[in-house]
Amino acid sequence: MALLKLRREAPADQGALAAFLQGFSIEVMPRTAEKIADFRPLLPAGTRVYIAHIDGTPIADMVATAARLRAEGFEPMPHFPARIIADRDTLADWIARYRAEAGVRQALLLAGGVAQPVGDFHSSMQLIETGLFAGFERLHVAGHPEGNRDIDPDGSDRNVMEALRWKQALAERTDAQVALATQFCFEAGPVIAWVERLAAEGISIPVHIGVAGPAKLQTMLKFAIACGVGPSLRVLQKRAKDVTKLLLPFEPDGFLSDLARHKAQNPAFGIEAVHFFPLGGIGATTDWVRNHTGAAGAAD
Repeated sequence: MALLKLRREAPADQGALAAFLQGFSIEVMPRTAEKIADFRPLLPAGTRVYIAHIDGTPIADMVATAARLRAEGFEPMPHFPARIIADRDTLADWIARYRAEAGVRQALLLAGGVAQPVGDFHSSMQLIETGLFAGFERLHVAGHPEGNRDIDPDGSDRNVMEALRWKQALAERTDAQVALATQFCFEAGPVIAWVERLAAEGISIPVHIGVAGPAKLQTMLKFAIACGVGPSLRVLQKRAKDVTKLLLPFEPDGFLSDLARHKAQNPAFGIEAVHFFPLGGIGATTDWVRNHTGAAGAAD
């Protein structure tokens, strides 16, 4: 009888999820990309691939990864973490190298994970104000469905909302397509409330919602705590109390199905795309996507 209580996705839900996943993006680092012989069997042609720039990664490795992804038929989107960029000349050099060697025309601008800036910049807004990203086709900036303690230490979202209004003004004055790329979350209800609040506040920037790809629960908890995931961490903590599930991978089926169903019922809902953090490995994430969409790489 217990089996009867298990949640099963109806065909309509499966169709909504497949549609919701269309145009998904994924994130890699140079050292994780090196482990993949060829991305073409894993990802649909033209997939946007974010390249995370961790403090200490040589720019040469970042550019080489972008060039490799471009050559394999994907759209590289490197991170530009403000707090690890020394000055305007360094930023200009990075942009020039990305453009010349990898045809980069999309960028994710963010403050970065280090506490103290190494140079002149501490926010994505300062990077944009240099004017050096003129001519880029797409600029993504950070969104925070669960707030951000670095920006609002008191737990409010006052500074976060002020920054979002600035980004809305940017979206209205630039020729680039602007979107909010978020940290990964685990609970659909608060995400839906946040996206709807943005709309109520007049912030119409499309949201690319961050999702953790399948991974062991212990791995998921480690990354969630390290990355400062907010209240939705309770989803993992509740799962951790069930000893029967400790060894099973945690997958995003429920979270994404709930969002997909809401999007299908409310087409104007502001989530435009899904962005995967492959915490359990790139192959595990792309296999999960393929199983839920039928999407395949060019070599399949």
